[in-house]
Amino acid sequence: MVVNSRLEGFYKLSREERLKLIAEQCNLSDDEMEALGDPGSMDMGVLDRMIENVVGAIPIPVGIATNFKVNGKDYLIPMAIEEPSVVAAASNAAKGARDTGGFKASATEPVMIGQIQMVKVKNPDAASAKISENKTALIEEANSVDPLLVKLGGGAKDILSRKIQSMTGPMVIVHILVDVRDAMGANAVNTMAEKLAPALERITGGKARLRILSNLATHRLARATATWSKDFLGGEEVVDGIVEAYSFAAADIYRCATHNKGIMNGITSVALATGNDTRALEAGAHSFASLHGAYQPLTQWRKERNGDLTGTIEIPLAVGLIGGATKSHPVARTNLKILGVESSTEFAMVLASVGLAQNLAAIRALAAEGIQKGHMRLHARNIAASAGAPPELVEEVASRLVAEGKIRMDRAKEIIDELKR
Repeated sequence: MVVNSRLEGFYKLSREERLKLIAEQCNLSDDEMEALGDPGSMDMGVLDRMIENVVGAIPIPVGIATNFKVNGKDYLIPMAIEEPSVVAAASNAAKGARDTGGFKASATEPVMIGQIQMVKVKNPDAASAKISENKTALIEEANSVDPLLVKLGGGAKDILSRKIQSMTGPMVIVHILVDVRDAMGANAVNTMAEKLAPALERITGGKARLRILSNLATHRLARATATWSKDFLGGEEVVDGIVEAYSFAAADIYRCATHNKGIMNGITSVALATGNDTRALEAGAHSFASLHGAYQPLTQWRKERNGDLTGTIEIPLAVGLIGGATKSHPVARTNLKILGVESSTEFAMVLASVGLAQNLAAIRALAAEGIQKGHMRLHARNIAASAGAPPELVEEVASRLVAEGKIRMDRAKEIIDELKR
C-alpha cells in the first residue's frame, strides 16, 4: 500500500469527507470504515471479552496526522487523544521536516528483557558464574516453550545476571533477552521466565520470586532525526528560543517532565489508536530518561551553522502488531492498516519520528507565541458546544469568545442568547 501523506487542506474537509479520503488512500473496507467512523456501532461483546466487569465504553477522538515522511516513505498517522492541538501540531511539524527531506530513523532488534529475581542465594558471585556456565542450556530451555517464535527468527538470545543490594538483602537478578519479533512481547517473555525459574533455583541454590518482563526496554531502542529550516520556524530568534527551551529542560527536572510529556503526547496517542500498551510505553520512556542518574530530555536540539534547527530522539519503544488489542479491537486493526507499517521495528521508527515532531511543535509554540493560542481556539469551540450553541453557531460563538479573551461558559451562553435573538 502506497499512500501520500501530504493531504493539502485535509483539516478543511468535513469529518465524512476526511474519512472517505483516508478510506480511499488506505483501501479500507465498508466494515473498517464503519468501525472507525462510528465506534458506537461496535459489538460490545468484543469489549466485554477484553477486560473484566465491562459496563460500557468511552470514545476518544481519532485524528489523522498528515505530512509524515520517514526514511523516504509516507505515513498517515492515526492518533487517539482528547487534547486539542496535538494532531494539528504534529502534522505541521512533519510538514516542516518534509521540506528538508523528512525524518531519518533507525531501530534496534525487538529485544525485551525478562527478569527472574533470585533470593536467599548464599554465594551470589558463585551463582552468577554457574549461570554463565549454563547459559546455552538455559537458552535452549527457554526457547522450548515457543518454537514458532524461534522459527520466525526470534526467541531467547542471551542470559545475563546482576547482583544487587536491597533492603531485604542481596539478590541475583537474571535477565533473559528475548527477540519477540512483531509482538510487544510480554506473554512470550513472561512464559520463558516462568520456565527458567526451577532450573535457576537448582543452579544457584536460591529461591525464585518474581518472573516478569521489564518495561525498561533498553535493548529495544528507536532513534529519529530531522532538520527544520529557520524560515519555516519563523527565523533564527525562534530557533534560539527552541534551543534555550531544550537547555532549560536539560537543567531543570520540573521543566523536563513537561518537555517529555509533550513527546509522549504523540507517541501515546498513536499507541492508543493501535491497541498498544500505553502504560508500558510511558513507564519505559520516563525510566529511560532517568537511566543515568538524573531525569533528562528524551530529545536533543541544536542550531546548525546556517541557522536551521536539528532535533534527535532516542527512546525505548516496545510496540507490537500482533496479539492483544491490536488484533481483538476492530478500530485498532483499522488504524494499523492506515498506518501501514510491516514490522514492529518499522512501527518504532515511525513512533520515534512522531515523538520528535510533537516535541518540536510544543517547544516552538512556547518559544514563539505561547502554547495557549492553539489550545484556546479548540477550547472555545468545546465551551460553545457545551453551552448549548447549535452546530451552525458554534464557530461564531467560539470566534467571539477568543476575540474577547473570555472563554467562559457564562459568556458563551450570553453570546448564544444574543445571536438567537
